[in-house]
Amino acid sequence: MHKALEDTGIKLDCVATDILGVSGRAMLDALVSGTTDPMVLAEMSKGRLRSKIPELTEALEGRFEQLHSLLIGSILAHLDFLDAQILALGEAIEAKLAPFSGAVQLLCTIPGIGELTAQNVIAEIGVDMSVYPTAAHPASWAGQCPGSDQSAGKRRSGKTRKGSKWLNLALKEAAMAATRSTDTYLQALYRRKKAQGGHNKAIGAVKHSMLCAIWHMLTTGEIYTDLGPDHLARRNPERQTKRLVAQLQRLGHSVTLQQAAA
Repeated sequence: MHKALEDTGIKLDCVATDILGVSGRAMLDALVSGTTDPMVLAEMSKGRLRSKIPELTEALEGRFEQLHSLLIGSILAHLDFLDAQILALGEAIEAKLAPFSGAVQLLCTIPGIGELTAQNVIAEIGVDMSVYPTAAHPASWAGQCPGSDQSAGKRRSGKTRKGSKWLNLALKEAAMAATRSTDTYLQALYRRKKAQGGHNKAIGAVKHSMLCAIWHMLTTGEIYTDLGPDHLARRNPERQTKRLVAQLQRLGHSVTLQQAAA
């Protein structure tokens, strides 16, 4: 679509963020129908885009010929077809998942997990957690835990093994969204692990934590309870204290600890 518009000299994408949004689609449909007056096209803008009518008028100047009308009309028709197919498939998926709607809504209480991600997770691991003796089992089956390649007492690799790629994609998308949540355990876990081993290892830790939480939630039927951003510090206060003292010492400070009064 962008390439076809470039050939016409029309620079709609330089003004409108989404050329297939409500305003952009109305202008493209009008162009295909034969309306080429830039001022008329610009007046079709909606919402905040109306404040850019002068820029739109200038951007819509071009040579929109019959060939362009045929090409862009075909692209728009194909996009409409794909949207209809996505809608039909979505409705079919929802019908199949109707018996598991409660489990879907349960998983949606986890930060970063939306309805589509929850559907993908349930499609891959099911809702019957009795097949997994512990939370570690689905994580191991899904390849969401460190590997244990050891020989002669030496650990050679901690690389995770391959699991379901569809489950991995769903969890990765959810983990990325969870890292952007505010004041949550998953965000704190990501930051801690990133400082220790980088982004990929941190995302892996978040995916593992999510999958363990999913096992517990589907086992007990309880909604997600966030542990809080300070859980890692509260779990091992001595370690947290040593870390902070070491950080201050690296900055050149001399630290003396004194127990606070009860």
